[in-house]
Amino acid sequence: MFISTAYAQTAAAPAGPESGFLSFLPIILMFVVLYFLMIRPQMKRQKEQKAMVDALGKGDEVITAGGILGKVTKVTDAYVTLEVADGTEMLVQKAAVTTLLPKGTIKSL
Repeated sequence: MFISTAYAQTAAAPAGPESGFLSFLPIILMFVVLYFLMIRPQMKRQKEQKAMVDALGKGDEVITAGGILGKVTKVTDAYVTLEVADGTEMLVQKAAVTTLLPKGTIKSL
């Protein structure tokens, strides 16, 4: 009485292989944008960090991940010896070095 009869519509376009691709196109575009905005810059930062750690040498001034400032006195394959005060040295992993400071930044050593 109050409800009208509903009729099914015919499909506007036949379902073919191109309609399946078009339904996945927004997801594909999201992954492309994600790659260029997040993944690619992170990979670039990792490459720069690895190059900086590999180039460490005696006399470089660095900051570790824990915030310790020191001057490199010895470099081995996996570890770096830092002089953090006069006569005080620490052994840290190379991966813990986060920042290479310009020479002359640490004046108290």
